[in-house]
Amino acid sequence: MPTKGNAKATSRKSPGASLKAGNATTLVVVESPAKAKSIQKMLGPGYEVKASLGHVADLPERELGVDVARDFAPTYEVKKDKKAVVEELRRAAQGKRLLIATDPDREGEAIGWHVARLLERDPKEPLRVEFHEITPKVVRQAVERPRPIDQNLVDAQQARRVLDRLVGYNLSPLLSLEFRKRALSAGRVQSVALRLVVEREEAIEAFRREEYWTLEGLFEVQGKTFPALLHEVEGQRLWTGQGEKEGKLHLATEAQALALAERAQTLPYRVAQVEVRERRKSPPPPFTTSTLQQAASSRLGYTASRTMRIAQRLYEGVDLPEGTVGLITYMRTDSVRVSPEAVALAREVIGEMYGTAYLPEAPRVYRNRKEGVQDAHEAIRPTDPRRTPEGVRPYLSEEEYRLYDLIWRRFLASQMKDALYEQTVVLLAGQGQPRFTFRAAGSVLRFEGYLKAWGREGEDEEEAPPVPAVPQGAEARLLQARPEQHFTEPPPRYTDATLVKTMEELGIGRPSTYAPTLETLEKRGYVERKGRTLLPTPLGRQIVHYLKERFPRVVAYEFTAQMEEGLDQVEEGKVPWPKVVWEFYEPFLKELSQVPKKTCPQCGRPLELKVSRFGQFLGCTGYPECTYTEPLERKKEAEPIGEACPKCGRSLVRKEGRYGSFIACSGYPECDYTRDDGTPTGHTCPKCGSRILEKRSKRGRPYYKCESNACDFLSFYPLLDQTCPSCGWPLVGKGQGACMNPACPAHDPKLIPLPKTQATSASKGGKPARRKAASGALSRTGAKAKGKGQGASPPKPPSDWEELKPFLHELAPEERGAVEALALGEPLSPENAKLAQRALFKLRMRKGRARKETVAP
Repeated sequence: MPTKGNAKATSRKSPGASLKAGNATTLVVVESPAKAKSIQKMLGPGYEVKASLGHVADLPERELGVDVARDFAPTYEVKKDKKAVVEELRRAAQGKRLLIATDPDREGEAIGWHVARLLERDPKEPLRVEFHEITPKVVRQAVERPRPIDQNLVDAQQARRVLDRLVGYNLSPLLSLEFRKRALSAGRVQSVALRLVVEREEAIEAFRREEYWTLEGLFEVQGKTFPALLHEVEGQRLWTGQGEKEGKLHLATEAQALALAERAQTLPYRVAQVEVRERRKSPPPPFTTSTLQQAASSRLGYTASRTMRIAQRLYEGVDLPEGTVGLITYMRTDSVRVSPEAVALAREVIGEMYGTAYLPEAPRVYRNRKEGVQDAHEAIRPTDPRRTPEGVRPYLSEEEYRLYDLIWRRFLASQMKDALYEQTVVLLAGQGQPRFTFRAAGSVLRFEGYLKAWGREGEDEEEAPPVPAVPQGAEARLLQARPEQHFTEPPPRYTDATLVKTMEELGIGRPSTYAPTLETLEKRGYVERKGRTLLPTPLGRQIVHYLKERFPRVVAYEFTAQMEEGLDQVEEGKVPWPKVVWEFYEPFLKELSQVPKKTCPQCGRPLELKVSRFGQFLGCTGYPECTYTEPLERKKEAEPIGEACPKCGRSLVRKEGRYGSFIACSGYPECDYTRDDGTPTGHTCPKCGSRILEKRSKRGRPYYKCESNACDFLSFYPLLDQTCPSCGWPLVGKGQGACMNPACPAHDPKLIPLPKTQATSASKGGKPARRKAASGALSRTGAKAKGKGQGASPPKPPSDWEELKPFLHELAPEERGAVEALALGEPLSPENAKLAQRALFKLRMRKGRARKETVAP
């Protein structure tokens, strides 16, 4: 279960720690320090507010912690990194009234239950308060109306946690055993989401695009010309989908299209029908968690995780001139309900900013279409619509401003009038055989309505070039009939937006799980990003195929959705939570029992995954009678790539190292040629002329590096085909193109990252002006090489020099000279320092081999 304390929680000291208890008679426990800071200012000196930093207790790390025989009774323990936090809360709670104000959802309720239990308070006492928005009025009202902890909410979260533990504890070791790879994991929602991505990619690969043709005619009616598309022939409508369709006309070849075009041009035409009608388009409802993630992905390019991190900051509070205040309501919700007070404020702002012409006569009321929606929270909206995005922009980072602007506009748009389009459809019928019918359609926006606030991005498909006004029955002349070639398109790859939408439609996961699920898939290396799209990695495909074969119910869409519905019923108090867990665990056990076990080659007993201080390994379950072990990850053999070494002529091979794959000479250690492994981009390095490769980080993010290890050119942005007019370096894809050459007058300084110390202090300031992620296309030469040559501390002589000297004769002359100079403490140039470090590495490797040869029998 992911801890819900946000990233700021680990880097800031709890505000409550700096406050003296003094006259405080009430302790308020929240989750994050940022939230504690905001609420402390609103409540004043009679209250002391402290942060739990997320979950304080959880199931044990190294054992199951669930007693299956006793109705899945869980065993909880204080998390290692939260022992000091719990002790501080205990000291602060002595002699004080306790209020628990964790987030208003299942996770928050469970955190509050653990806090009450650890502070020896009765959860049935009125000590729980909820802040659906963090504003002075709402906070003060909430603390005056505490309630007991809702055990149904706690049970629902407890059931989810137990289910996740049962799956993870049993499946994750199996995956590591099967694929001989550490740090693999499986989960109910995570595995099903991965299946969606894999099956979409398989559908794309299996897709065979088909050619089809359409026919566009250019008509003249009473001196007015306009285009129209062939609609039907002899009552058969034109079909432009995949494959043939019974009763439809399908033009599969150019010859068919040309024959129809030639025949169509011989016929006279008339205007058979003119239809002009008004079409209304209603505004979308205010945001829920999933629709916010979808809109932020499509409009702003934000991932689901990034969206939720920003939304958390907007909810917890921003320092404004009038004080600290939360700008949006709670951001984990699947309800579209809005309070009447918020609607009234929105209508007031709409009237002032856009005029009464945009206000509907009565307020709009939205209802949830899906059954089982938890309606405890409102939709995501501004806490006060009168705080315009531009008005609060000086107090927000750029990403906070953009997301708040999106939420504010969506909320106002939801209370505005419909957009009105005028649609015109003209049918032109041929007078003869076969009967041709062409269709011209146009749409014009006549009244913006809600689009005035929401904007017209993504609305372009609603408009088409207008069709001129022509009378019905008028004669028409076909001036030209032009065939056009098309190809069917495969289904698109998933993005964050479309994957979240599909998961919501299938009932997989809930608002609080979408972002962590996508983040886990990427972190584990099961999917990777290509632009905004998600692609499964080979490992992700293998895991899905294995789970579908061995655990079909675990990755079944309907079964997972049923589990979510069961958890909702637990929350509503309709079903005891152990029953829901058993409905999943019983079929899961049957599938688990049928998985063949890997056996020990010495005694035949099953092998299991074990953990030591050196990492994971396979060991016999018969220990200590049988002591057989083997490493989990088998060393990958060197793979020839069919190229000759440019240094010695021997074959090059691909090897696996601690930082991924690389290309090396098969003659190592006699030849030490190496270079980076990656996909060539077609660009040459502006520094040394070598190829630029596309590589991927451990998290699957692409970066671009020179293949030569002696060159330190590096960019986190893709290289464009355009070059800088000032210096000739390739531009990188930041904005309209940016130059990353530090010596160029057109260089963008933001492409050079801050030194670590400055970057850390900047991030602590709370303003993300120069965060690590925004450091851009970094050229390590500009900052790093400069540091080595100017003021960098010289490398220290090796302490084990006497033990290394016997192997000096095995080094190349230039390496030997550099390392000897290092041993004597002589100053070294940057090039010789690199040579000396490389020589030291070789000498120590040789020393280690010599020791092994000495002790070998």
